[in-house]
Amino acid sequence: MTAETTGVLLHCDGPVATVTLCRPDVLNAQTPAMWRAMSDFSRDLPGDVRVVVVRGEGRSFSAGLDLSVAGAQGPGSFAELSTLPEQECADRIAGYQQGFTWLHRPDVISVAAVQGHAIGAGFQLALACDLRVLAEDATLSMAEVTLGLVPDLAGTKRLVELVGYARALELCATGRRMDAVEADRIGLANLVVPNAELDAAVGDLTAGLLAGNRDAVVEIKALLAGAAGRSHAEQQRAEREAQTRRLRDLAGRGE
Repeated sequence: MTAETTGVLLHCDGPVATVTLCRPDVLNAQTPAMWRAMSDFSRDLPGDVRVVVVRGEGRSFSAGLDLSVAGAQGPGSFAELSTLPEQECADRIAGYQQGFTWLHRPDVISVAAVQGHAIGAGFQLALACDLRVLAEDATLSMAEVTLGLVPDLAGTKRLVELVGYARALELCATGRRMDAVEADRIGLANLVVPNAELDAAVGDLTAGLLAGNRDAVVEIKALLAGAAGRSHAEQQRAEREAQTRRLRDLAGRGE
């Protein structure tokens, strides 16, 4: 399917893949069709891709869920989901989550380039990425509570990991909006830049990520991603094992 039918586009250029939300007329509001397409991108990604950049076309990253779709009566609408048996509804949402969770893949580093609105599903898409570069006009909000809903696109654990339980609870339970300055202060942004410099900043970050040895970067991501679930001794063991693999590989002794 094309970007015109799904609202999202994957473009690969050597080691860099770019996922672009292509509905600028509605501030890149998201639909179930977009989530299914993004899930397919994981299977379509060439093996030489090392960095995935996620961006929104136009003046916003994503204003969140497209309520004209979710509030209607058709497939993917709230009305349809509410009529499904509980397990079937949960399974449907699991499929939607896959459009976000593939960005956690251990063999790539994902970068969100965020300008304008990153609301609800848009905020969760930014959270799905490993790194976030924000333009100065970025506005973020976990707004699901304003619809009587919960964040369900794999964003809650990432949010707690980044800002802690108390801050995450406050943001999710109030649905309030925060600007780029606050997002930077509480640890949600890796970098905040003027709007005109967003693309250049993401390009510089991507170049830096690509400058390192690919296998070393993959090992580093795995070490850091798993650190929270390990004891100090377990993390030290993981470091030793990863370094042993790197030394053997660099010496031509890897399996």
